Amino acid sequence: MLEKTTIARPYAQAAFEQASEEKALTGWSKALSLLAAITSDEQMQALMRDPRVSSEQLQNLIIDLVGDALGKTSTNFVKILVESHRLPLCQEISQLFEEKKADAEKHASIHVTSAYEMDESEKKKIAEAMKKKLGRSVEVTAELDPVLIGGMVVKSGDMVIDLSIRGRLKTMANEFN
Repeated sequence: MLEKTTIARPYAQAAFEQASEEKALTGWSKALSLLAAITSDEQMQALMRDPRVSSEQLQNLIIDLVGDALGKTSTNFVKILVESHRLPLCQEISQLFEEKKADAEKHASIHVTSAYEMDESEKKKIAEAMKKKLGRSVEVTAELDPVLIGGMVVKSGDMVIDLSIRGRLKTMANEFN
């Protein structure tokens, strides 16, 4: 069976192309995010699996729930997702769309996990260093994880920079084995 992301990719690409053509990346982003939240709800998932609920009923319910966040083309997109039984992929579609949007806007989200609490000046230094490395604007979020012992782990998309003591100890252990 194909991975969800693989199946979701063409839908995310189509949504991104349509949003770009309409110059409505932010609107589509909000609509897809809301759609992902709705379709990840347990009760909604039960409805999506229920054979007694018709495609038309499901379309109408979702369109009513999302409401004004949908434009004409994004409403049609919802209909296509329902008819092709792809609603369970909304989370992946939204995530892939956001990646494409960030890439088009030359923006990167950086997540820093640190062994100690970071102040704003440290976050700013990390943001500046990553801005130089990635060549795009950077938004930094931080999280505390004392298990790292010391240092930090910086993640942006697929890139991971492990500067933690725990990471260095693992590397040393692997070299000895």
